[in-house]
Amino acid sequence: MILESICVGAFQVNCYVLASGKESSAIIIDPGDEKRKIEQILNKYKLNPIFIINTHGHIDHIGCDNEFGIPIYIHRDEIPLLKDASLNLSNFLSRSFKVKSHLIRPLNDKEIIELEGIRLEVIHTPGHTPGAMCLLMKSPKNKILFTGDTLFFHSIGRTDFPGADERFLIRSIKDKLFNLADDTLIYPGHGPPSTIGEEKRNNPFLY
Repeated sequence: MILESICVGAFQVNCYVLASGKESSAIIIDPGDEKRKIEQILNKYKLNPIFIINTHGHIDHIGCDNEFGIPIYIHRDEIPLLKDASLNLSNFLSRSFKVKSHLIRPLNDKEIIELEGIRLEVIHTPGHTPGAMCLLMKSPKNKILFTGDTLFFHSIGRTDFPGADERFLIRSIKDKLFNLADDTLIYPGHGPPSTIGEEKRNNPFLY
């Protein structure tokens, strides 16, 4: 399996490229900026990107969505952010960015996304945004959770943006993420990786 993290853009977003192996199809998670850096990873392994998954719809995670010309999967409650510059916060950067409607594919909670042996389960985790979601990947060797801006290493997502709710965010983490195995690896939208067990024990925002 190939799992590469690429730090992109002014807001240092972790974009992930996921594939079953070299010269295969690939998933891009949160291509927020710097398409060229993402393409370098795709070219390194001779990967063909098939679709994008956005963990949520803020500009720092969706900025390159239109540039690959492939379907974009996102939770259905998050679609308004892709179409509204004030909700995705691009208007604050004077970009007025919107994702092309014909590329958008809605997802539901607990839906499974599969590609060449890679299997991701959608976990709807509202709080940072109404349609924020995490992606759980289970394989024989690893338990991996892509948490977007829901859960970070010793931190949680911001709740001072439109549509955010701190109570929902904490409930999402405790009820939906902390019931996963302690050795589940966390790959967040910003910052270093962690584990569920580490965040249960030491995240100061949750106790």
